[in-house]
Amino acid sequence: MNIQLSAFADEAACEYETQLKILREERIPCIELRGLDGKNVADLSEEEAKRYAGQTQQAGIKVWSIGSPLGKIGIDDDFDAHLKKAEHVFRIARIFGTEKIRVFSFYTKTPEADREEVMRRMREMVQLAESCGVVLYHENEKEIYGDTAARCADLLNCNRGLKSVFDPANYVQCGENVPAALHLLRPATGYYHIKDALYADGEVVPAGKGDGCLLEVLEGITEDTVLTLEPHLAVFAGYSHLERTERKMKYEYQSSRESFACAAEALRVLLRKCSFKEEDGVWKK
Repeated sequence: MNIQLSAFADEAACEYETQLKILREERIPCIELRGLDGKNVADLSEEEAKRYAGQTQQAGIKVWSIGSPLGKIGIDDDFDAHLKKAEHVFRIARIFGTEKIRVFSFYTKTPEADREEVMRRMREMVQLAESCGVVLYHENEKEIYGDTAARCADLLNCNRGLKSVFDPANYVQCGENVPAALHLLRPATGYYHIKDALYADGEVVPAGKGDGCLLEVLEGITEDTVLTLEPHLAVFAGYSHLERTERKMKYEYQSSRESFACAAEALRVLLRKCSFKEEDGVWKK
């Protein structure tokens, strides 16, 4: 069984060239594209995408997926315009050599009342994706329709072409039982976001330091997959200029680079605990 590592490298640095350099330093062979030189991947022109794709390939990094913002709009927002944006993102994905697109299921304060509209929108996005030769992976996220495991399962059951990306920290922040969510959604999960959090206050912490049952997530993997590192760890602004008398968070870092390195090492520690061994950039068991 093989596990490859990916990452949202824009959490390590804004500059794309630096992102690629850091991925190599941290022995992470893949990237989930989100921010490139301060620009969201969905806002790239096709010419920009071609240039970045060449740069990525030259650096020896593979684009695992597109971390798009699709579906991260209000349920009452203009969907026709959003669908046009989706079509553009799907073309961008093919330029980068991936068919995987991370998506969401629309912000709503009344999920049950808005269910029919959510399903209509998701169905149209899935159908468009299929016609463009790409696959959508729904991420559970706070305040969208699919923020609970039950509603994620509802989305997957009603949209057969839709797959899941499992984010344990987001379930923690929504008060969900992570093992129960894992049991329900593991069969439809295409890959995992590695992020951990605390039930007490929702704070994001290094993998294995929170309530996201990351060890259980990893121990239960039975087939080849990819883990996308998404640190979301706090960087203390002005760290080098101020003397702190108290900590407002359990984990704070001097820089994005430091927080990214900590997140990567926390994941490696968990993989070793699960008897995975690193061989040529792949974790094997």
